[in-house]
Amino acid sequence: MAKINGANAMLQVLLDWHIDHIYGFPGGSFDSTMNAIHDFKGKMKYIEVRHEEAGALAASAEYKFTGKVGVCFGSAGPGAVHLMNGLYDAKYDKVPMVAIVANVPTGRQDMDFFQAFDEKPWFDPVAVWDHQIKRAEQIPAMMDEAIRQAYAKKGPAVLILPKDFGWDKIDDNFRVNYNALQAIPNYAAPRKDEVEAAVKVLEEAKNPVVYFGLGMKGHGDVLEKFAEKFKTPLMSSVMAKGVVEDKCPAYMGSIGRVAPKPSDDIQTHADAVIWVGNDSPFSLFFFDPKAKVVQIDVDSEKLGKRHAVDVPILADGAKTLQAIIDAGQAREESPLYKAAIADRQNWEEWEHSFDDSDEMPIRREPIFDIINKYADDDAQFAIDVGNINIDFQRLVNLHDDQTWATSGLYATMGFGSPAALAAATAHPEREVWNLSGDGGFAMMSQELLTEARYNMHILNVVFTNETLGYIEAEQVDESHQPLSGVIMPNNDWAKVAEGMNVKGVTVRTKKEFEDAVKEFKQMDGPMLIDIKFTHDMPYSTELNTLDDPEFVKKYQAEGLKPFSYFADKYGLVEDAASGASEAEEEEPEPEPEPDTTSGASAH
Repeated sequence: MAKINGANAMLQVLLDWHIDHIYGFPGGSFDSTMNAIHDFKGKMKYIEVRHEEAGALAASAEYKFTGKVGVCFGSAGPGAVHLMNGLYDAKYDKVPMVAIVANVPTGRQDMDFFQAFDEKPWFDPVAVWDHQIKRAEQIPAMMDEAIRQAYAKKGPAVLILPKDFGWDKIDDNFRVNYNALQAIPNYAAPRKDEVEAAVKVLEEAKNPVVYFGLGMKGHGDVLEKFAEKFKTPLMSSVMAKGVVEDKCPAYMGSIGRVAPKPSDDIQTHADAVIWVGNDSPFSLFFFDPKAKVVQIDVDSEKLGKRHAVDVPILADGAKTLQAIIDAGQAREESPLYKAAIADRQNWEEWEHSFDDSDEMPIRREPIFDIINKYADDDAQFAIDVGNINIDFQRLVNLHDDQTWATSGLYATMGFGSPAALAAATAHPEREVWNLSGDGGFAMMSQELLTEARYNMHILNVVFTNETLGYIEAEQVDESHQPLSGVIMPNNDWAKVAEGMNVKGVTVRTKKEFEDAVKEFKQMDGPMLIDIKFTHDMPYSTELNTLDDPEFVKKYQAEGLKPFSYFADKYGLVEDAASGASEAEEEEPEPEPEPDTTSGASAH
């Protein structure tokens, strides 16, 4: 029987899984696999990042962009440790990925040796599957199992490979059953009684809404049909932006600190919530605790986790919404729906009033006006962590085949540049926008070298405001403390880019930014645009006190109306969310006892 090096057999498994590239940084303990990577030139692309953390974050981002597992590697000791941040990003966002971790030769393990430590216990808390190869013959089967477990358990799988096993000759007889894993998921349809119960909640509600998450990805059309028939405002988790196009009239955006004003305005007024495919932890703080909830999910662990639930449905989200559409009667526009539409119109008019502002340093709205005008219909957006999340959620109008990724629940700064590498590697024919604050960009700025080396068509947009703005806002608005540790030194990022073989441009005006974007779209390879950006914070939806003149002045919010204006205009009464009668002669319902069994928040 033909023989093959263990490391070569491992890479062949990746190829058989249609994985044709890998991210990593070499080390002595990984020499056997580096030799295999050399042998596989022309079949597998090796993206040599400048730091293992970037490789792990890129592997995590790959699934977010493509729905396919990403693979990275690190050598023994520091290389292994550097992977951890990307693995935790995948764990928190439930992203399948695989990390191949080198270990020292088996004869040097469990003793005081160079770069040696007990790696498996280190990765146990983060990995959904974590095993070290014990015999060279196991390598291909264990590689196959790692990929299967990553997909099945939706998280990072870790395969630890001792250096000597990678050189060992083994039988070349392992074959991957790739096609068997390509079955299209077919989750259960809801039962008739569940659909009837959900319809009843809708019929009895005065002001129902829909709150959806990534579980509805690929089914934006069903959400839009639901909203059109039942006149329900649509709100999403942060990560579900793009499931429906931002131009959808009923879509109010995500809820919370990074969200637009309308969604935060209306969520406490809903008396019924159709909660589908959504497990955002921040939803503990959303909606009236007395609101009726129909929760739809394919995972029973999610039901009732974030809010008391009246109608739990363990079924496919799209099938269930369609069943409710088919069974329910069309509704007239509710007071909340009318108020929400008007509130959104006022919010967007206020935002667009600054599109051509000549304030210096430049405001956010002129920059995002250009991004919306020039980004390709299939552009990929790599979004770092910080105030850029707020601006992206509010100001980028996703449409057509545009996609995006960020570090969601784990929220690690520095995500943008590695995610851009992943997007450009997976889809080199599509343009990539890496949107980062100067704080986040500084953490992974060395990956400009990687972009230049592989001539990736990435536009790095760095918003230089000389502060860790998201943290500054927390210190000012929440803890009311003196600013501490948030000031960033001013830096010439264009000069840094030029030093790393990337075209660099500094801009201060909308016209300069537009000209630079036009130049990027006509060139090959990467570019960096350093925007000398406003120090003003994004509008605070957490405070949202438009009755306070100082708040209005701080955010130049003279054009915004408080939600009470629209509530009054469209007859939205204050007690609508409780379901209590509006008749004065009836006694209000007593407050329910706190829910101490479901784990749902009273907020």
